[in-house]
Amino acid sequence: MPDIKILTETELRKLVPLDMSAIDCVEAGFAALSAGTVEMPPILSLDVHENNGEVDVKTAHIQGAESFTIKMSPGFYDNPKIGLPTTNGIMVVFSAKTGQVEALLLDNGYLTETRTAAAGAVAARHLARQDASRLCVVGAGAQARLQVTAINQVRPLTHVDVWARDSEKAEKAAEDIAAMLGIETSFTHQIEDAVCAADIIVTTTPAKEPLIFADWLTTGQLVIAMGSDQEGKFELEPALIARADYYIPDRLAQTRVLGEARAAIDAGVIASDADFPELGDVVAGKLPEYDAADSLTVCDLTGTGVQDAAIATLARQRAEAAGRGATFTS
Repeated sequence: MPDIKILTETELRKLVPLDMSAIDCVEAGFAALSAGTVEMPPILSLDVHENNGEVDVKTAHIQGAESFTIKMSPGFYDNPKIGLPTTNGIMVVFSAKTGQVEALLLDNGYLTETRTAAAGAVAARHLARQDASRLCVVGAGAQARLQVTAINQVRPLTHVDVWARDSEKAEKAAEDIAAMLGIETSFTHQIEDAVCAADIIVTTTPAKEPLIFADWLTTGQLVIAMGSDQEGKFELEPALIARADYYIPDRLAQTRVLGEARAAIDAGVIASDADFPELGDVVAGKLPEYDAADSLTVCDLTGTGVQDAAIATLARQRAEAAGRGATFTS
């Protein structure tokens, strides 16, 4: 049996920071998806209702790559009440030639958080106005902080507003963001005012009812919705999907089932077979007429297996170059 490389969360945090390389590798994954060179089956999802939990299993193989990845990602939303993180997870890397296990990435959800934030940066890089500088982040968890960190690398942010249902958590998130990035940051009790003033709005919650409404928004704004990754979740008023000049999903077949498109379809504001360009198409230059300054745009990011494959590949490459990780022989 071949050796298996084991990498811990501590090692992976050092090897794969949320930097431009992480953003670029996720962007390349979206481009491959647009090119049709990715095998990516639908997400396998399991709800654990009695404990307010869910588990997603995602996988993808980029044609020509030496390996493929399967990721298991639980999210248990009552965990903070008992001092545990909401998310967890593991990625398993297999040889694309033999199917043998090559690596276990014991990241406890870190790589998922990183590739999710990187996707937000990819969306902002391609869909936000060049002069976009004011960000409103909805939510006060780890992903809210990471989204600001990632987007700040592709757009020169000068002010961040943070809103969350829990104002104390919003205030703490604002303090953390200001300390980490040196950006003027404030928390707000008035979500509508913050949304109206923002160039980019990012939603990072597990909401099951609208938080952002269509009549709050106008031309030149970009909404990046991150939270709707399970049936029943949505953060945007369905009318916003119909009103937007551009609705850009990460994977349309997926957002029709899990994302903001699902809620819009259920509300009858878009057709179930309505066609939209995907983020990978934008990355690949297939939307040459797009003008961020003249458009109201919604980008719906439900999380794709190709992002996991891309970030796992980057982690393995850096681990091999640095000689990191323990070797296990089964």
